[in-house]
Amino acid sequence: MSVRDAIARAQAADLDLVEISPNANPPVAKIIDYKKFLFEQKKRSKELKSKQTKVVVKEIRMGPNTEEHDFNFKLNHAKTFLKEGAKVKAYVFFKGRTIVFKDRGEILLLKFAQELEEYGSLEQMPKLEGKKMIMMINPKKK
Repeated sequence: MSVRDAIARAQAADLDLVEISPNANPPVAKIIDYKKFLFEQKKRSKELKSKQTKVVVKEIRMGPNTEEHDFNFKLNHAKTFLKEGAKVKAYVFFKGRTIVFKDRGEILLLKFAQELEEYGSLEQMPKLEGKKMIMMINPKKK
């Protein structure tokens, strides 16, 4: 249909001629109420946004010489984070000469992951990045 005919039909129906997909060959246009069309689009995008889940990452920091009580304290925090559905990023921070205790840091993180096994699954094994040894834990699906 020619553009003039389409515009004439739209005016006769007291509606708007809206181009739906300009990249198609030939371009696709509809005779609709433009305000209603915009409202429907907004409504659709709002609905899609509400269905999305936002990933929250909580961090837990330890040292290579973290004692048992502090370890348990941080473990309980990690459990609550995983129950709430947040990812946990646990890392051991090496300060100064403590970098020599890399194996202690790895053992600590693996013990941490083992304790959290029923609450979450290990996403990333302990990995040394600069002065930090990092490990990621995902919450388990309900």
